[in-house]
Amino acid sequence: MRIDICYFCSAKVYPGHGVMFVRNDSKTFRFCSSKCNRLFKAKKNPRKLKWTKAYRAAHGKEMTVDSVLEFEQRRNVPTRYNRTLMVKTIQAMKKIDEIKTKRQERFFARRMAKAEAKKKQDVENELLTHSGLISDSKIKSYIERKKEEKRLKDLAKFQQQNKKSMSKDMDMLEDNESDEEMEIVEKIKNKKGNKKTKAIKKKL
Repeated sequence: MRIDICYFCSAKVYPGHGVMFVRNDSKTFRFCSSKCNRLFKAKKNPRKLKWTKAYRAAHGKEMTVDSVLEFEQRRNVPTRYNRTLMVKTIQAMKKIDEIKTKRQERFFARRMAKAEAKKKQDVENELLTHSGLISDSKIKSYIERKKEEKRLKDLAKFQQQNKKSMSKDMDMLEDNESDEEMEIVEKIKNKKGNKKTKAIKKKL
């Protein structure tokens, strides 16, 4: 049994289900539903629709780079029937499916941890901006401490940037000074050369 993939949303299309569209150049497109077929014909981009796998993969919501995903590639190579090979293949498919589900769960857990940290940071930023509206003394003291830490961190960052810009300016000044010195040396050399040529002309 061959399970096809929807060309638009990348969902599974089982035999006897979905829609098949054949273009003028004999290329076939399989769709899981009339909705995907309609959107494809309307020339919609699946990367811009949130419910498609293409959108989720493009925005880091799906596992895209993994060795397990390479097994899903279609291989149109005919193989001679072998009972032992068939049994081993079915066993391997089950094992690969288990590995894939575990890796996807780990990927989801990491993604949710990042989202939780971002959410916490957003809440802290909101509290920092509206600290005057907080009535609880403990929370207010915690927010004030965080605000002071943030201020000191920003100040240290600003000072570091200033140091870098100052060092760049100093380097530029040194380069300009060296260029000016070189110009003066060249002028002196030219003057000496002119004097020598004049002296030679007088002798002649």
